[in-house]
Amino acid sequence: MAFSLKKAILSTHRHPANKTLHFLGAPIYITGMALIIDNLLFGSRHPDMEYGIIMYCTAITLFLIGHKKEGNLKAMTLIVLCKYIARSIKIITSSIVTNIKIQSN
Repeated sequence: MAFSLKKAILSTHRHPANKTLHFLGAPIYITGMALIIDNLLFGSRHPDMEYGIIMYCTAITLFLIGHKKEGNLKAMTLIVLCKYIARSIKIITSSIVTNIKIQSN
């Protein structure tokens, strides 16, 4: 059974409160990440990196509250994405091992 990341994300964001919290949190998250990356790459202190960290943590908190409200805290996008990557690595690794066994025979 193929894993669809899009389908997994859509199925874990159905509750109106969760959608609203994600709608509010997404721009805060993006801005916070941009401030953090800007500070790390270019060392600019306008605005301070602390603002970026506060914004990032605020957005993650909104996301957590939304998933808690929906009852699928373990289905946060980051966790789903990590599971998807781990599954992909496992598939790639097993295919490499299979190819090595076939070539050695």
